[in-house]
Amino acid sequence: MKTVLVLGAGTGGIVTARELSKHSGNEEDINLVKIQVFEKGENSLFSPSLPWVMVGNRKQEEVTKSINKLQASGLEVIQGDIENIDPENISITVKGKQYKGDHMVISLGVDQSDIYNLEQFGHNFFTLKGAEDFHSKLKNFDGGEIAILVSSLPFKSPAAPYEAAMLIEDFVTKNKLNNKTTVSLFTPEAGPMEFASAEASEELKELLEKKGIRYYPNHQLTKVSANKLEFNNGKKYSYNLLAYTPKHQLPEVIRKTDLAGKSGWVEVDNQTLETKFQNVYAIGDITHLKTETGTILPKIGVFARQQGEVVAHNISRKIGNQEPDQIFVPEGKYFIEAGEGKASESGGKFSGEENKKVKMKDPAQWSHFSKWWDEKFWFFKNF
Repeated sequence: MKTVLVLGAGTGGIVTARELSKHSGNEEDINLVKIQVFEKGENSLFSPSLPWVMVGNRKQEEVTKSINKLQASGLEVIQGDIENIDPENISITVKGKQYKGDHMVISLGVDQSDIYNLEQFGHNFFTLKGAEDFHSKLKNFDGGEIAILVSSLPFKSPAAPYEAAMLIEDFVTKNKLNNKTTVSLFTPEAGPMEFASAEASEELKELLEKKGIRYYPNHQLTKVSANKLEFNNGKKYSYNLLAYTPKHQLPEVIRKTDLAGKSGWVEVDNQTLETKFQNVYAIGDITHLKTETGTILPKIGVFARQQGEVVAHNISRKIGNQEPDQIFVPEGKYFIEAGEGKASESGGKFSGEENKKVKMKDPAQWSHFSKWWDEKFWFFKNF
């Protein structure tokens, strides 16, 4: 029996494991392929919902599920920190025990680390605790300066800071604090979601301005103190409540291996997601992928899902002694919450000249419902 090691029970890892089970021929009583999923935490978090948590629209139990509830034939969940990865021999060590596989799919996501002592002054809304703590402060907020800060590049879910800003502005307006509150977004980016088309980026910028959100691009943080942010252009801004994105980097267990590339991320084949080690794949936020035009592909959940499907399909073909016949094409759509019960649909092909055709639609209730349904269906389908 062949064994596939799936490292990480985030978006990409879950899709990979379930697709492997579907394609393997596994049934309730007959397992032809062993699928082992490794996850350090007890729960799987649906991180696209964190901006909702920030404004009190979601609670912990609505955005997390126990990894032990992952359902698929032939699937085994193993909890614990991965202490060592040996890609050459397709093996890993967890709690001192070695697990060996015939194929390995690495979907560990990014390590988050706080820089400039940000954790002392603000809330990391890329974690559940940070989003919850921010909401605790927001619901008792009586006016002042609210800052959303992108602390470093690159970061996953590149729409999240913009969603957070618009949802916070909506909260402030509903609570009649808008006449004594300003919402500001500071980022090192030259424009919102630069990876999208120039048109889509400009439309998002206009949407922020229309809502009265102050937008400060090309602002790289150099220092933070109580109630003050300082940037590389010499400018300083005060704040009363701060939410920030953390620094994103490769997990240390991967940094210790030959998987780490010059980019600081895992280099993979653009089409198959295979690393330089045979039968070892990497998907999701840990990868470094370039389009034909040299643009770096953003770290978006929709791509992790697509990559998981491609890799699972091709591994199943290999196990069945068939040629792999699928490639990863970065395309799809995602929804950006805009407040007032509306969201903007954005999407298209994110490669080559096609990237110029990435469109962003006006905020609509239907798009908000689509985002809501994506969250509900994710848990229904996988847990």
